[in-house]
Amino acid sequence: MTGCATCLSVGEAAEFSRTISAADIAAFAELSGDHDPVHVDAEFAARTAFGRVIAHGALVMGLLSTAASMMSRRSVERGSPGTPVSAGYDRIRFTRPVFAGETLSARYVVQEVDDARGRTRAAVEVVNGEGETCLVGTHILAWVRAPG
Repeated sequence: MTGCATCLSVGEAAEFSRTISAADIAAFAELSGDHDPVHVDAEFAARTAFGRVIAHGALVMGLLSTAASMMSRRSVERGSPGTPVSAGYDRIRFTRPVFAGETLSARYVVQEVDDARGRTRAAVEVVNGEGETCLVGTHILAWVRAPG
């Protein structure tokens, strides 16, 4: 794919899986400063509709960063002259809660390539081990070229 801007094609995919632990949820609360009791207080969370502590949505979404980075590295390895960076996530929806002990898979599928603008648009989702969708949305990658 020499001479390409993004060096990616429609339909290309990447996937990253990780089991979310109680320690991950606690660490994310510390890192983000989000100590909402539904995330950190088992007694409180037991009285909610969820029945137990749930993972932060941003923690779940964070798994998409790895899947996007897998695509970025693929682009660079193929000779893209720009540096791929995230231009943002659109229409993110959290469709079910995530609990400690669940194995999640972040899936990334390129839907559109605009080599003239140096951008791609991808469908993103996170599913649990039972195949239930926890998060859906869209991600934009942009290729930035060094000046000169």
